[in-house]
Amino acid sequence: MTIDHLADQAAAISAAELGLAESDSLGLQANAEIPSESKTEARRHVDPMDDYVRLQQRLMMATLAVSAAAVPLSWIFFGGSAAASLLLGACSGLLYLRLLARSVARLGKGSRSVGRFQLLVPVLLVIAALRIPAIELLPALAGFVLYKPALLLQAVLAP
Repeated sequence: MTIDHLADQAAAISAAELGLAESDSLGLQANAEIPSESKTEARRHVDPMDDYVRLQQRLMMATLAVSAAAVPLSWIFFGGSAAASLLLGACSGLLYLRLLARSVARLGKGSRSVGRFQLLVPVLLVIAALRIPAIELLPALAGFVLYKPALLLQAVLAP
């Protein structure tokens, strides 16, 4: 994916977020009139962290959507205990994803590696499932990895 492609996506997303059609967007019209040298220079000013934040938000929302669909289905097919365990696992997966995203966002700002704090989340989930009889281990672990299908959906559906 090139920087030009990312800049075009950012302009389209900005126009869509503002509710503007492509023809109504001043930025998109201005890009059509700017010579190619100026377009390249304008695209250099697009902050890659803005793209990262948007991707992070889309991934969180997709994970919530997948979890919101999976919990009622597990309730119907496997019962309340499995659904509650799946919900606990899904919440743990969201927490893990958020901690991982924060750790990745800190890279380059004095940090050279991704932190390991987020690895405590699945460990605590397994310990809780082994110690608390009401939590079933397999549904909890299945709920924890629900962010993976959401990640695949983002990869397939991303413009």
